[in-house]
Amino acid sequence: MTRDEIKSLLQSRHERGRWLTLLHDLLPLLLVALPLAAAEPLVLNVWPATPPGDTATLPPEADLTKDSDKLIAGRRIIKLGNVTTPQLAVYRPAPEKANGTSVIICPGGGFNILAYDLEGTEVAAWLNSLGVTGIVLKYRVPSRDPKQAWLAPVQDAQRAVSLVRAHAAEWGLDPQRVGILGFSAGGTTAAYTSLFLNDRRYGALDNADQQPCRPDFTVLIYTGGFFERYPAAMTNQITFTKEAPPMFLVHAFDDGVSVENSLHVATQLKKAGGSAELHVYDTGGHGYGLRPVAEKPVTQWPARAEAWLARRGWLQRKP
Repeated sequence: MTRDEIKSLLQSRHERGRWLTLLHDLLPLLLVALPLAAAEPLVLNVWPATPPGDTATLPPEADLTKDSDKLIAGRRIIKLGNVTTPQLAVYRPAPEKANGTSVIICPGGGFNILAYDLEGTEVAAWLNSLGVTGIVLKYRVPSRDPKQAWLAPVQDAQRAVSLVRAHAAEWGLDPQRVGILGFSAGGTTAAYTSLFLNDRRYGALDNADQQPCRPDFTVLIYTGGFFERYPAAMTNQITFTKEAPPMFLVHAFDDGVSVENSLHVATQLKKAGGSAELHVYDTGGHGYGLRPVAEKPVTQWPARAEAWLARRGWLQRKP
């Protein structure tokens, strides 16, 4: 081999090495970008016009997260505020995995903001991995009525359940397998929506509202709404009956939003002849979403929820 041939070979290897190094550096970014591009959701407004009773004038909708805000599992979160136009973002699983079940996701945020990624889009991605269509509900915040902070979110959630059923054939969903999942204040929203059954908290508007607004099953993660702030809603408006959807609940004993909320729901459902599976962990705090934290066993709850969903038949594929 001549000197020139050796020089050419070394140069070609060097060029290949540069490209391989560049590809290695870019690969993590590509792996993140490709799923995001593939997971572009279908978005539709919850209401055909102004939501019922809403007269609030707010600044533009925006992410209100500050650089100084606490990180969750080492990452920032989206704190979406000033929501005046409730919307559904429909994230569909791969067609070969889709099983016909859907879950409406209610992020938490104290009825002030929505933890939109931590307790919304990240949950939709997890549900998609199970073959379930994840539907993130962007409900109205901040609260319109301090005495009934839950009312506007529950109206949005009830309408969302009916909308999903109205679009079930179009979206390839089973109208009898529509669940709801909520965190913290979103858990309050999901719980009240479930326990009100088909007692719609607004006047029917169109054909979509002819569909039932009671979810078929409910998942409540560190839910509030039964002790701290809204006892009147519990004692005067909510009745536990055996017709309530089966529920799966998770809470940490040291959560600032008292574990008594989840204990109460499970106990009352038991007394009424309903169904509940409750997981209480000794420690874990609040606001972890699906992000795993090694020292917090409570963050392993998605595996327990998946087992519950599978056992109840909601992960079985239906034509």
